[in-house]
Amino acid sequence: MDNIKNDAYYVQNMLFRMIQISENAKKLSDDYRATHSYIPWNALGGLRNRIVHDYGNVDLNIVYETLKRDMPEVLELLEDEKD
Repeated sequence: MDNIKNDAYYVQNMLFRMIQISENAKKLSDDYRATHSYIPWNALGGLRNRIVHDYGNVDLNIVYETLKRDMPEVLELLEDEKD
């Protein structure tokens, strides 16, 4: 993570992607979100709000770990749904 923190391109890309994921999640219907309540919708929105509104105090390690560890799990849950 230390190498990434020093590279502004990767940091900006990482933060932008998290904002995009959260913004798109907010566009889903309430019914869809309720049916898929195992997805941490509130956590996605909370991280987005933190990035957007408190940008200078964002813990990049948390964002990195979320992208590295948590988002693949969310993707897997959604992929399993297709089957």
